[in-house]
Amino acid sequence: LEHVNAFTLLVAVVLSAQATDAGVNKATRALFKAADTPHKMLALGEARVGEYIRTIGLWRNKAKNVIALSEALIRDHGGEVPDSRDELVKLPGVGRKTANVVLNMAFGQHTVAVDTHILRIGNRLGLAPGKTPEQVEQGLLKIIPDEYMRHAHHWLILHGRYVCKARKPDCPACVIADICKAEVKTTDVPAPLVPIAPLDPVEEIQDRSGTTG
Repeated sequence: LEHVNAFTLLVAVVLSAQATDAGVNKATRALFKAADTPHKMLALGEARVGEYIRTIGLWRNKAKNVIALSEALIRDHGGEVPDSRDELVKLPGVGRKTANVVLNMAFGQHTVAVDTHILRIGNRLGLAPGKTPEQVEQGLLKIIPDEYMRHAHHWLILHGRYVCKARKPDCPACVIADICKAEVKTTDVPAPLVPIAPLDPVEEIQDRSGTTG
């Protein structure tokens, strides 16, 4: 998700519920040029915010939440995004998963946001069995090395979305087929590894200018 600071990250994640990242990015590029702080968003108003995000599912309710959370940030946090999960989940439209994304990406905290993909593969692969997202989250936090924590959420989502799919997992394309504990797997031969770019250091989003996807 594209963003320029902790506030725009928070808004983007709130907007991403039941929507694609590509769809959110397309809408927020113009929105964030017009309003990249709670004060500017509040000045824009619910109707104008709605005009920017009409292409996103549930846009009316999300526009209300964006304005309401902007008001709450100004009223309760001096216009700054808090770095506490307990405070984040008090904001309109913000649940534990959204809070974890913000804590991880904006503040470098060790959190894992568990969506349907991660919940599925945490159980299917035997990485972190659990009946609830929070149980899977706690299991993953115990096994993911610190140096990979910042990126683990994205890697696991991509693995669940494109390889370890819900109905027809693509086992021949899986790089961990040899250690996978899933009963449904069709091969024990792992796919060849491909080079990846070096990991970027954890930086607080407020100290960065540019966008991050």
